[in-house]
Amino acid sequence: MSFTSRRTFLKASGAVAAAACVGPIRLAAATHSLPIGLQLYSVRNLLPKDFDGTLHELAAAGYKEVEAAGYYDRSAADFGNAMQRAGLRCVSTHHPLSAMRPQLEELIEYGQALGLEYIICSSPGGAHKDPSEKGGELTLEDWRWVAGEFNKIGDKVKAAGMTFGYHNHGPEFGSENGTVFYDELLRLTDPKLVVFELDCGWISAAGHSPISYLSKSPERFPLLHVKDMVKGSTGTFHSTVMGKGIVDYYPILKAATGLKHYFIEQEEFVGDTMTELREDANYMRKLDT
Repeated sequence: MSFTSRRTFLKASGAVAAAACVGPIRLAAATHSLPIGLQLYSVRNLLPKDFDGTLHELAAAGYKEVEAAGYYDRSAADFGNAMQRAGLRCVSTHHPLSAMRPQLEELIEYGQALGLEYIICSSPGGAHKDPSEKGGELTLEDWRWVAGEFNKIGDKVKAAGMTFGYHNHGPEFGSENGTVFYDELLRLTDPKLVVFELDCGWISAAGHSPISYLSKSPERFPLLHVKDMVKGSTGTFHSTVMGKGIVDYYPILKAATGLKHYFIEQEEFVGDTMTELREDANYMRKLDT
């Protein structure tokens, strides 16, 4: 083989090899450098019984970051010290809108003391545009009002040195007159003030694609909830061990090019909680190899 033909061959071979590696390289960029995170709602039944012990077990299972779902009547100092002793970092927290509106200043102060990066609204909490309305599903006008509240809250959270975001369940993907509620939230919230934590399990259960949202505006989704779902005998979806449900995370994580943190969340367990959470962590590790 001549030098020229060999050089041409190597160049072509390199191009083929590089093309073959695009998928894994992109996935590694999205997740490999990120610590495995857990939404602490997953261990809501264990933390009241043994707060410190549960946190140490999570660290031993490979979790490095957590997202709070309540503070269990602990001060920010006590909560933070427990995290530090376990070798965990709390980077985000969840509060419903119904709690955030009347208690925002206290929640911001707590978040600052804890060193949080994100304060996330976990749900609208039944909040309606008209305060006299109680219960029932939110209308399109209600969601538009919620978007306005998010901008106000996001402005205050940003001024305090943190980032405000919203976490979805399933109702956000309902629609009215052809307008999907979640799309309206994205349209009406200021990207400088409001980010989104896409719960990939719930959006999938609602019949929508996480990839479609992540591909259109990845910068608006710095956080993900990593959750798998299965359909039960009644036809409703529920949470399961990662890799045993309907959600394929390889293409999702490839599309999540704006990802900064992800949190595994398993809401229901068939077997031992810690055993299944170790399986979840192992699933994410295998995706990176």
